Amino acid sequence: MLAFSIIIRFLNLYIILSTFSYQVYDKYMTNFTYKNDLPNNLEFGPVVAVDTETMGLNPIRDRLCVIQFSSGDGNAHIVQIEANVNKSPNICKILTDPNKIKLFHFARFDIAILKYHFKIDISPVYCTKIASKLVRTYTDKHGLKNLLREMLSIDISKQQQSSDWGATELTKAQIEYAASDVLHLHTLRDKLNVNLNRENRMKIAEACFNFLPVRVALDLEGWPEDDIFSHS
Repeated sequence: MLAFSIIIRFLNLYIILSTFSYQVYDKYMTNFTYKNDLPNNLEFGPVVAVDTETMGLNPIRDRLCVIQFSSGDGNAHIVQIEANVNKSPNICKILTDPNKIKLFHFARFDIAILKYHFKIDISPVYCTKIASKLVRTYTDKHGLKNLLREMLSIDISKQQQSSDWGATELTKAQIEYAASDVLHLHTLRDKLNVNLNRENRMKIAEACFNFLPVRVALDLEGWPEDDIFSHS
């Protein structure tokens, strides 16, 4: 009976500790949602991960619907941009801060739609897709899902990628999807930087990142596909 009593107490303690661990994890892994702008005085540190969700892939035609941010602390801040709202001063302050690196995956598109929507220039920037293409030359798979699986052993779902981001209210699945696009970018950047330095390609990567605002301007001015540097 004594042994049985000890086992029961041990199991109760295990359940309590398991519940506590879950609560701590849940407390510090949170998706915060807002309408049209971030709250005042929200600090993201020197590097802020940024992503967007839109009604399509044409930054001039398709509406900006959601912008998500993360400082790499496990929390995501997700801002739903309502139709006809083009003034979000706290968001613009972060995006134009010269002392903050804006960290994207496929920065070319995100910068383009943010620039077109808010009429701002965004720099400095870092793009994990460009970094991947410079160091993972053994593959043509440079999507975020592929990168996270290979480099961080993290599997994310892309099921909500083509959902209706212009809906009045986002679903829980959409919020979780939006968060997953920014939560791991800081760690991914660290891994990619190791490889960029190892392959002596950090300087060319930085040059590409610095050129991105010009590439975006060409996209928006009517040269999205033409290679103006080619002979033909």
